[in-house]
Amino acid sequence: MPELPEVETVARSLAPVVGRRIVAAEFRSTRVLRGGDPRSMAQRLRGRRIAGIERYGKFILMGLEGGGYLLIHLGMTGRLLLEGPAAKHTHAILTLDRGVLLYDDSRQFGCFQLSEEFPARLRQLGPEPLEVRFEDFARALRRRNTRIKALLLNQAFVRGIGNIYADETLFRAGIHPLARASRLGGGRARRLFDAMVAVLTEAIAAGGSSISDYVDARGRKGFFQFSHRVYQRTGGPCLTCGTPIRRLLVAARSSHFCPRCQKR
Repeated sequence: MPELPEVETVARSLAPVVGRRIVAAEFRSTRVLRGGDPRSMAQRLRGRRIAGIERYGKFILMGLEGGGYLLIHLGMTGRLLLEGPAAKHTHAILTLDRGVLLYDDSRQFGCFQLSEEFPARLRQLGPEPLEVRFEDFARALRRRNTRIKALLLNQAFVRGIGNIYADETLFRAGIHPLARASRLGGGRARRLFDAMVAVLTEAIAAGGSSISDYVDARGRKGFFQFSHRVYQRTGGPCLTCGTPIRRLLVAARSSHFCPRCQKR
């Protein structure tokens, strides 16, 4: 599933559609819609101008002129693509006054939701990890007696981090995925915070991680997968100490770590 860096990259690559008007909308699958049927959704979008596009956690938030929002989640295999012909897995088409925006999704786990108010589901998310203050982050850690890997995946704690960047952040900070969040002292909390910011910033600069279906709106792959130090490297040597990378389950998710470099 695309995480914060991938969704940020897609949102930035969609900048050319800001200011364009939606001439027509077509939804070919009800599975990718939330709170509306294809015909009514298309009618409500027709004639609306795109006022802005931003990332909010793992969501893309498209602001519409005069109020209203089109919320898009890419799911596991969703792609927003500028130009190009519709294909077998194209489930949404926004025809603009200049150009077209396609939504392809082979597994149809993504979604489109249109609302006139700021989407309620976004209000439930935690702070932006690239904007939260360290003091607030550390205070929130002390209040949670849960495994740190599970906490980083909790979108109510910070929004946008998934399996890839939780693993890479914990390795960079030298913290075991089973460590208790509330037991991380000031120094370890600081390392975790700095690692989180550094990993996400570097991943955005590299265009995200293209592991399976992810590309930006121009069809370009990211390069951060070549900088992964632990994620999906089970059995491979730690790039710091040479110890084989191990894998365990935390909150029913695979966690990759170095048993020597990362301490509980």
